[in-house]
Amino acid sequence: MTAPRKLFVKTYGCQMNVYDSERMAEALGPAGYVATERAEDADLILLNTCHIREKAAEKVYSEIGRLKPLKAANPDLRIAVAGCVAQAEGAEMLRRAPAVDVVVGPQAYHRLPALLEGLGPGARVLDTEFPAEDKFDHLPQARRTAAPAAFLTVQEGCDKFCSFCVVPYTRGAEVSRPAVRVLDEARALVARGVREITLLGQNVNAYHGAGPDGAAWSLARLIRALAGIEGLARVRYTTSHPCDMADDLIAAHAEVPALMPYLHLPVQSGSDRILKAMNRKHTAAEYLRVIERLRAARPDILLSSDFIVGFPGETEADFAATLDLVREVGFGQAYSFRYSARPGTPAAERAPVADAVAAERLAQLQALLSEQQRAAQRAMVGRTVGVLFERAGRNPGQMAGKSDYLHAVHVTDDRVAPGDLRRVRIVASGSNSLEGVAEER
Repeated sequence: MTAPRKLFVKTYGCQMNVYDSERMAEALGPAGYVATERAEDADLILLNTCHIREKAAEKVYSEIGRLKPLKAANPDLRIAVAGCVAQAEGAEMLRRAPAVDVVVGPQAYHRLPALLEGLGPGARVLDTEFPAEDKFDHLPQARRTAAPAAFLTVQEGCDKFCSFCVVPYTRGAEVSRPAVRVLDEARALVARGVREITLLGQNVNAYHGAGPDGAAWSLARLIRALAGIEGLARVRYTTSHPCDMADDLIAAHAEVPALMPYLHLPVQSGSDRILKAMNRKHTAAEYLRVIERLRAARPDILLSSDFIVGFPGETEADFAATLDLVREVGFGQAYSFRYSARPGTPAAERAPVADAVAAERLAQLQALLSEQQRAAQRAMVGRTVGVLFERAGRNPGQMAGKSDYLHAVHVTDDRVAPGDLRRVRIVASGSNSLEGVAEER
């Protein structure tokens, strides 16, 4: 019997990359690869990369440099680079990094087993095409995950062309998976013990997959169908665009109990002038109107967002408008970054805000957002919430999970096991998590 080959995967970036890494590992399973936690033991090292932030490519090259001694010690070791950096810099990567054997883009990774199989001694291969076939048709139907919560990609690509973003260039145009295939994958996950599914897409609420009758389904209709799967207790979705918060999706937040009261809805800035320069296609007032409608539908919804400070041309007045928007909304969680120019995007051609100014603005914004996050967590104390437990905690007898509102929650209770969905009374708020007491079943 041939010994199994060992696969080490390192994932950078978003939840979709986590999903993609899982699918690549599943695709490599029939070729004899099994997972290892140590790069030193691997026969194949797979780096699944992200190109959103500044110096993302340089981080990948640095990682490849750290792997070179392993390659020197084991000439049979293969190194593959996948994801958005691979898509953006494929040929350059082969030139700059001789240790890399395979470069494959995010729309072609289903071909990774064949690329490796056909790789002769000393050969190298690049595949960053946008193939005509649907990669999901060529991936294993069965998912390996046995965790209580799972990601499920339903939509890829983006047609919005925000002036700072590389996604339309690395992931391509918006494409939605057929509803039947999404539902089949969801049922297979539930059969393996999954109780919560997060639907993924670069612009997930633009989902328009073909339904069983050939008519396009909206994300809301897909969520309603998923909520009907026996055993699936929770549904989430990310990441959304304010312009695609359709009436039926907002209504779903009021009418579908399985749809959790948490929404990540990036706004990026509170200044209409900067939003226009970003090509966001909405104003601050339009964003606030969406929030108002969401809260009317689901008053307890917890909101999260993304912010960029120091965008080219941002003035103190523009930044003040962002702070005003944050104060008006009151976010339970948010991600904020200094602007970083991405090569090939329109914004990269504009003069940036001075580093010191951008750094000071980011510190101010993060202080405000952190206080809002702490306030949202403190408001949970005394409440009873649903918690899906996923794993053992750090301390003896401790279990950790996620609340309805995506807060990390831990309890000390030997009657709680992974996969349990329990009502938990929150008794304390820490820096990044909540402490609770599980109620009797």
